[in-house]
Amino acid sequence: MADIVNLRQFRKRKAKDAKEQTAAEHRIVFGRTKTEKQFEENAGRKTGLFLESNRLEGQPSASDDDKDKP
Repeated sequence: MADIVNLRQFRKRKAKDAKEQTAAEHRIVFGRTKTEKQFEENAGRKTGLFLESNRLEGQPSASDDDKDKP
């Protein structure tokens, strides 16, 4: 004899499984770990500090050019 199945619960379970499958695919494609994000952020900050500390003072910067124009 067949099991009695509530169709509403079956549809909800099927939709939930489909969403979970989509989420798993997106985690593979778009996901990065917290450590990877922090590493990239720290590398960008370190590069910015290095460039700022080695800026030549005699050279006009892009922000100085905007001040001369009316």
